[in-house]
Amino acid sequence: MSSPKAQLKKRKRDFKLSTAVGRQPSPSAGVVSASGMANSKYEYVKCFEAEDEVMYPNIIVVQIDGREFGSFSEKQGFEKPNDEKALNLMNACAIKVLENFSDVIFAYGFSDEYSFVLKKETTFYQRRASKILSIIVSFFSSTFVTKWKEFFSQKELSVPPSFHSRVISCASMEVLQAYLLWRQTECHTSNLYNTCLWKLVFSGKSEKEAKEILKGTQKQEKNELLFQQFGINYKDLPQIFRQGSCAIKIKVEDIVKYRENGTPVKRPRKKAVIVHSENIATKGFWKNYSFLTEELGLLAEGINKIKPEYLRSFQFESKLMLSTWIVVRIDGCHFHRFCEDNGFQKPNNEQALNLMNSCAVSLLEMFKDIIFAYGVSDEYSFVLKKGSLLYQRRSSEIVSAIVSLFSSMYVMKWKEFFPEKEFKEPPYFDGRCVCYPSSEILRDYLAWRQVDCHINNQYNTCFWLLVKSGKSRTEAQSSLKGTQTQEKNELLAQFGIDYNALPIMFRMGSSVFQDKDELTGNDKVVVEHCNIIDTSFWKEHPRILDEEEPLRTILRPHSNKMLRVS
Repeated sequence: MSSPKAQLKKRKRDFKLSTAVGRQPSPSAGVVSASGMANSKYEYVKCFEAEDEVMYPNIIVVQIDGREFGSFSEKQGFEKPNDEKALNLMNACAIKVLENFSDVIFAYGFSDEYSFVLKKETTFYQRRASKILSIIVSFFSSTFVTKWKEFFSQKELSVPPSFHSRVISCASMEVLQAYLLWRQTECHTSNLYNTCLWKLVFSGKSEKEAKEILKGTQKQEKNELLFQQFGINYKDLPQIFRQGSCAIKIKVEDIVKYRENGTPVKRPRKKAVIVHSENIATKGFWKNYSFLTEELGLLAEGINKIKPEYLRSFQFESKLMLSTWIVVRIDGCHFHRFCEDNGFQKPNNEQALNLMNSCAVSLLEMFKDIIFAYGVSDEYSFVLKKGSLLYQRRSSEIVSAIVSLFSSMYVMKWKEFFPEKEFKEPPYFDGRCVCYPSSEILRDYLAWRQVDCHINNQYNTCFWLLVKSGKSRTEAQSSLKGTQTQEKNELLAQFGIDYNALPIMFRMGSSVFQDKDELTGNDKVVVEHCNIIDTSFWKEHPRILDEEEPLRTILRPHSNKMLRVS
């Protein structure tokens, strides 16, 4: 049997440069769809993408929680221990998730956390964990920013909110039931503690003193403290604080039209609502909502006590291989529709591309482990340095943090680039993490994306010129079918266009990286439109792929924490 290195070389030889007709719609450019990804000699890099399908009959739960939300809450001046407006904003975002994704049928949330349960037989994005968790966290993040003013009309968002997400694979209804019980118990426990803590602080104690008073106290003692010192019966506090919130679909009848005599015609539909319950992990609560039992099944009368350690074992928490380049690629979801709704110019909308670039710049400024990014259309690839230990290289945390922050930034920056436009639906992205073992293969990956940019842009430029000249979309596709690069250039020449004279951002995409400011000598993040396939770019910027001396990483005995040894 040949060695892995020999097999890799064979794969590279097997991929020959061939004519491609394009790809799926290039969202921020507003382009037409064609058939399949562009083929090139670099396409072998796709073999490094790992499968992460959650196998049936496991029930898929996506848990999201705020990233650095303690700091976010302080900066936004949220009330303590609970800010009801902030909780209602979280609930509104959860409702929007249920409305937008039919496979999400139930959600439970408290504080800055929400868990979304998909129907048992879902085939949502082929049950791929990275796709599912990134799409839901991206949509939630965009919606959070979009709906902010509904709940905080007098407050400006000073920093972009972002969330982590992970997939939890529940092997049975019993595990799902135990998971829901665990999260609601955590809601009860943390809210009781925080209520006591902040009452003590507001009465004059320091946080340190308050924590010392509460150290080792039991539930009954905390209830007594609240009642005796502050006259508060814990059970009288709002349900949303004590019990958390459930977003759930119920069946309702809506008026769809009126007959000529004025009588209404009603049709049943599913509507997402927020409800509160003392115990969401009981058969009694579950039976109240037939939709849950239809899509998931019944809960048991009661469950055995299951330790959190057992439940955590079902979390999809893969760690990425050490000393490899991590690439997080994000892509717009249904951006062809988003472009149509917002009237983006075709085949390229310069403002939309600059908005994408601006978001990428912000990410490089916020995540110092991102050393390079390449973007085209609605897509961006973020390269983390080879020795990165960001989030202990947990794939779900890395991809969700990046896609969530990018989504928030996109919405927050929208008005800078489209001051006259309001989007109808929040934009969102999916994401994935892929590891590449060498700088050579990483550069081949980036070359693959730039080749794709060239081919798609040339195709779409031709396509939209034909459409604008009077052809139907079907006729335009037929005219371009099987054409080579030279033939497309000749077609463009008929319209008086020299392809190489088109804006370089459209033809080459955008590269984002740290570079020296010629005036100050300090590092700054720059956006350039250049040929990254040629070796000259990398020779001019050797710092980007500078491979530090390999990190020797070990695991502490009986610990999951990585140590960095000099």
